[in-house]
Amino acid sequence: MAHEDLPRTMKAHILEEFNKPYNFRDVPLPVLEDPIDMLIRVDAASYCHTDAVLASGTMHPPALPHIGCHEFAGTVVDLPSGDKSNQSFKLEDRVAVPGRGYHVCGHCLECQNPSGPDPDEQGYSVYCPHAGGGLGVSSQGGFREYAVVDSRQVALIPSTMTAVEVAPLMCAGLTVFAALRKCELQAGQRVGISGCGGGLGHLGLQFATKMGLKTTGIDVAPKALDLARSLKTGATIVDASKEKAQDVRQQMGKEDGRGHLNEMGLDAVLILPESQKSFDYGINLVRNGGLVVVVSFPPEGFQVSAADLVFRRIRVVGSLIGSNRSMRDMFDFCVKHDVKAKVKTYPFSKLNQLVDDYRAGAVGKLVLDGSLED
Repeated sequence: MAHEDLPRTMKAHILEEFNKPYNFRDVPLPVLEDPIDMLIRVDAASYCHTDAVLASGTMHPPALPHIGCHEFAGTVVDLPSGDKSNQSFKLEDRVAVPGRGYHVCGHCLECQNPSGPDPDEQGYSVYCPHAGGGLGVSSQGGFREYAVVDSRQVALIPSTMTAVEVAPLMCAGLTVFAALRKCELQAGQRVGISGCGGGLGHLGLQFATKMGLKTTGIDVAPKALDLARSLKTGATIVDASKEKAQDVRQQMGKEDGRGHLNEMGLDAVLILPESQKSFDYGINLVRNGGLVVVVSFPPEGFQVSAADLVFRRIRVVGSLIGSNRSMRDMFDFCVKHDVKAKVKTYPFSKLNQLVDDYRAGAVGKLVLDGSLED
């Protein structure tokens, strides 16, 4: 699409009041003002739990009016005028867009000293404190027909993947993929995923088992458990409302030929739900010296037992989202191992219908598909 062929206005889903439906209306087409930016046509926009939290105004409320969605994918339709030598993309490229890392400074301590098990390249950090705000979180996101994105934060979509397949990977997939990497486990070790039937969890089951890890999925909601079991990953799926953590842990010990409870259990567990019960259940499945990776962030936080930290030597770390390197590696992994989210698609104008289904307990990932007719 040539620049002169672009419309002057576009449709967007506008959050104008918290706890109210989105208003689908015309707004001006975004303007490119920075040489690192590019304009994309949004081909698919995926709904995340964070979108629900932001729309309720209960945590990190954005300035209103607001356009949500921090996991989307699209096609490049415009680049900055003038010298484009700093652009690694061209018109019609299909790109995947995570919300984090928009307009990072490149010079701060975070950007210049990437560290940890999943670092970004030097000069770019998704944790940059000077960034202009995550797309769809504190700045405008993908629930619109066109969006301005930072060319440094996106990646080319593999030729074998569709925009609808890619969009859910831009938060849910990348977050759980990075969290698994931060466990630093070897094939044959044990990992647990608490909340295994949710958007992140059902992708985590696929990643973990195809990494060669002995995987235990934990959930309580019947629909979520059904989804987890339907994947047929080979993971052990536990209904935490019916099975005691100690019994599950002892079964692991029996399978591993270990004789003392302290030696039995998971090497690491990912905590995806926001409830204290889920946190406690997960930590009770971990062997002494094991790792707990906290991915959720309830407003009231989690209570951690000092006895678990001191006597059981449990380590607790947090994980937010993956680096650009992890994003590229995740795509390679998905293509090689056929990892896909379970999705339900909606025409682009039907965000409020999608939200209603989400609140009613729909499982998997719910995605606006720009190719669908109303």
